[in-house]
Parts: sequence; C-alpha cells; structure tokens
Amino acid sequence: MKFSLCIGAYQGKDVVYHLEKIKEHGFQGLEYYAWWDLGDLKKLAAEQERIGVGLSATCTKFISLVDESLRDAYLEGVRQTIEACRILGVRSVISQTGNVLEGVPRDQQRQTMVETLKRCAPLFEEAGIVLEVEPLNGLVDHAGHFLQRSDESVDVIDQVGSPNLKLVFDVYHQQITEGNVIRNATGYIDRINHYHIADNPGRKQPGTGELNYVNILRAIKNTGFSGFVGLECGYTIDTDEAVQQFKEDILSQVL
Repeated sequence: MKFSLCIGAYQGKDVVYHLEKIKEHGFQGLEYYAWWDLGDLKKLAAEQERIGVGLSATCTKFISLVDESLRDAYLEGVRQTIEACRILGVRSVISQTGNVLEGVPRDQQRQTMVETLKRCAPLFEEAGIVLEVEPLNGLVDHAGHFLQRSDESVDVIDQVGSPNLKLVFDVYHQQITEGNVIRNATGYIDRINHYHIADNPGRKQPGTGELNYVNILRAIKNTGFSGFVGLECGYTIDTDEAVQQFKEDILSQVL
C-alpha cells in the first residue's frame, strides 16, 4: 500500500509545501482536488520532479452525472482534466455524482449516469487513467448526494464495464452510510482503485474515533492491494505530530 495526504492537511500552505512534507514523512502522493486552481501545470510538474513526490489524484470539474442536460459539459471537463493529468502524471481522477434530481425517477437518473460514464470510459482507457466514482454519506456531510452506498456504486461500475472505471472507497463515508466496513472494503477489492480514511465521528485523523484502523488497513493489505490510501481528514493536533502518531500507532502494526 501507498499513502497520500490531501491538500489542506497543512492549513494555508501551498501545493509545493505539501509535497515536501509528504516526502519528509515517507508518503508517496498528494491528492489535490481542483487542479484548475494550480496555475502553471508545467511548473508544478518540474517541482514534482525535483521533490520526488507528485499528485496521486485529482477531481473532474464537478458537474452532475445524473442530469442528462449537463452531459456534454461533463465530458468537456473530463477532456480538460485528462490533459491536466497528462502534464502532471496523475493516474486517478475522482468524480462525485451530484445530488438527486427531484421529480425524476431514480432508475432514470442512474441510467443517465451509466450512459455518461460509458462515454467517458474510452477517453480514460486511451489516457491510461482511472476514473473513480465516489459515494458520499448523506446523513452528515452530503445530504441528497445520489450515490451513497458501495453496493449501488459497484453496480454502476459493472454496468459500464470498463477497466478504467473504479470506486474510491471512503471508509468514513461508508461507516456512516452502511457500516460493515471491512467486509465491503475487501469484498469489492477488484472494483476499488483507492481508499480514503478518516475517523468517525468528527472526520479527524485515524485513532480519534470509533474505527479500528489497524484491523481495517490490515484487512485491506491482506487482499494484496497495492494502491493509494489517502488521509482525507482534519487534524486534532499539529499535522506533523498527527501523521507521526498515525505511523507509530497504526501503520507500524499494519506494514
């Protein structure tokens, strides 16, 4: 397994500062969501080369997957994102799904999503990049988000049928939505491209809540998973101290 931090881990610090800290901690990537805010991408690519650590994931330009009228705009955003990934060497692109449309049957919205993703798939296959669908919890953080459960997300992925469409499994979100974390986090391993982790409640660093991350990460490791696990969380203490504590208290028992 490889580990990444997410932009904002060091409040008020820029992307280069984050990359240098990630290198310092022995992690392997940075998730930076809004690539369009990065400015000169070629300059950042040179900084990644200098530091020896780069962006491991970014996001699509956010437009609803369940609204057919926005399909062309979504696809244009995908093309722009793929070009940015080409410059930066990013191999994972995260997409949320948008909120449920009132007055439109759920099956129709899901089929719209499937059709849009089918049109996206050849673009990602050609680029050698994985598009990741992300279910989010609707109880605490994302009321009305269309995809919330891992099983429905996997069903969408299977309907599209592309090796370059996968799931990002966010342990925090799925604990809130469905529980049964280890069974789902390992049972869908062949459809999962990477994981997000944070504790619950609070969405702070692992070790601050109810989730047993030693057992969770050990179970994921035992599947043979070799992708990224991203700390998408806030911190209750200084970030460097929290990351060091995570390595000492949790990773030392896993890796």
